[in-house]
Amino acid sequence: MNSNSEIKSLLQKFVLNQCTPEETNEVIAYYKKNKLTDDFPTVEDIQDLLGEMPKMSQQTADSIFASILSNAKEEESVIEINPKKSNFKKYISIAASIVVLLGIGLAYQKDIFKTKTEPKFDFKSTDIVLQLENGNTQIISENNKVEVRDADGNVVGNQDGDKIVYDDNSALEKTTYNTIKIPYGKKFRLQLSDGTLVHLNAGTTLRYPVKFIAGENRQVFLDGEAFFDVAKDKKHPFIVNADALNVRVLGTHFNVSNYPEDAATDVVLVEGSVGMYRSNEEFDAAKNTILKPGFKGSFNRENTVISTKAVITDIYTSWINGGLTFRNMTFKNIITKLERRYNVTIINKNEKLANEKFNASFSDESIEKVMSYFNDIHGINYTIKNNQILIK
Repeated sequence: MNSNSEIKSLLQKFVLNQCTPEETNEVIAYYKKNKLTDDFPTVEDIQDLLGEMPKMSQQTADSIFASILSNAKEEESVIEINPKKSNFKKYISIAASIVVLLGIGLAYQKDIFKTKTEPKFDFKSTDIVLQLENGNTQIISENNKVEVRDADGNVVGNQDGDKIVYDDNSALEKTTYNTIKIPYGKKFRLQLSDGTLVHLNAGTTLRYPVKFIAGENRQVFLDGEAFFDVAKDKKHPFIVNADALNVRVLGTHFNVSNYPEDAATDVVLVEGSVGMYRSNEEFDAAKNTILKPGFKGSFNRENTVISTKAVITDIYTSWINGGLTFRNMTFKNIITKLERRYNVTIINKNEKLANEKFNASFSDESIEKVMSYFNDIHGINYTIKNNQILIK
């Protein structure tokens, strides 16, 4: 590391846990070997970098802190300060940053930051899974009528069939998140603690607060598709985060589709108004896209541009009652959506079909009737055996 830019670049990778083991050793060796110079960052610099790190559990944070204290004692050194110089405060900051960085570096080497990889959810399973903030999971059976409890055993809501209703009177005093995962072939409903009703489509994951806390935004995180009937609350905006897009409302009815195979995240407004803006920005009503009822806003994931157009909203919300709609959609994407809706496996051996685009709408039809339509109208030959469809 010979240049200031190289040092800063490697330091940023180091703090964000992006260094290779060799680079980590290089950073630690550099800090041990070199005298204090302007190359060293201040505590403020370190804090800015640490602010970019993902949040960690309290247990992990405590372990890291204990390790830093322990290793700081082992690595103690005397730093002479010339009282005549005016950069006393700066050097104290630098010294503090060295202790922090040495502690973090040693923590990395000791694998303190390593956490168990969470098993990837099998969307082709048959179980709806509720995951608590501590990682514990519960299987949700649509035939049950049971109390929903948090990690401490406190009742926070009730499940009745295909719906969970959360209690606004629970004793929670801080924001605690649950995550519900809906497999292929199923749908589910949540009534959040503020009264907001959420319809969840197949193959969807929603992370949401068990209880909304006064003074904080009502924010949820969506992968997949959901229809929101948001309870009005002018003091607490409701925000749906769909990866790089935020959708902000006060109380309204709208649909968000954020499936990975689609090039855009679509927001369809039925009633009220919603604001669409990039998740790394602050909401600004004067600058952001504000949808009107009867319009669809599409957030292009590649260039982050938001476009709008008038639509028939019923087409995009028909899935709630079993409908299925494709608009200017490639057959490749249609296959993915059919697999998700009916929990089947589709093998397409007709490669010419993959990028052809189709328009079609279905009510609550079986997969057999849907495939029969494609065969009758578009001449797509197929066979169905058990839960597998082969397109020739």
